[in-house]
This record gives sequence, structure tokens and C-alpha cells, in this order.
Amino acid sequence: ARFECTREETCAAGLALLGWELKSLRAGAVQLRDSYVLVRDGEAWLEGAHIAPLASASTHVTADPVRPRKLLLHAKEIARLAEHLQQKGYACVATALYWKGKRVKCEIALARGKRHRDKRATVKDRDWKRQQERLLKRSA
Repeated sequence: ARFECTREETCAAGLALLGWELKSLRAGAVQLRDSYVLVRDGEAWLEGAHIAPLASASTHVTADPVRPRKLLLHAKEIARLAEHLQQKGYACVATALYWKGKRVKCEIALARGKRHRDKRATVKDRDWKRQQERLLKRSA
């Protein structure tokens, strides 16, 4: 997500999860690659996050690995997100999941898509920094 867009703001949100999802998170069976945040009916939802069910998950519960998950945010934060998402070129993406005590937090970032020339500039800067490091390593 860093290459495709520039992050403008980040914030942490709680996640409403089921029991089997917590077990899978502890095992590290989560993928946020194509996940994004939507605001619907005054609530924020995490879409596209894939939490793979473990083999030891309950048999009487049907596990949907890509179900929408509710994000726990304050009303003002949701309103600010919704306002930005109405503007053209803005998206809200999930960047990380982490534990804070016994609770799971999702780091979400308000991002703006890059144009092709911006992506080229990013590659150019990255290559220049690598070249500088090589030159410094050789001279030292």
C-alpha cells in the first residue's frame, strides 16, 4: 500500500471479532493485502481482510474468512473518515493488526492514490538512497 498511495493520517481502531478469529490471529493466519475501510450507516467496517480459520475451529459455526468486520471508533472519528472518503482520490486502508493488552487493534490509514509520475519519483528516490548507502559503505 505504501507504493500505490501516500498515507496522510493514521489512527488505531478496535475490532469486533468472533472467538475463532481471535485464535487465528494469535496463530498469525491473517492477511490484510486487499483490505479497506468503508463507512456505512454511521459505522466503519473493515472489508477484504482474510482471517483463515484454524483446523481446530468449532464445527457448529460456519467460518467466513472474508466477512466484513466492524471497526470500533468514536463517532467524531467516523465522521472525519466519512468526510475524507467523500473526496475524490481518498481511500482508507488497513495497514496493521496488533495486540494492545488483550485487545486487537487495527491501524488504519487515510491514503491518497499516487499518479504514475509520483510512483516513478518514489522508485527514483529509493534507488538514489540505495546508491548513497553503497557509496558511503565503500568510502568508509
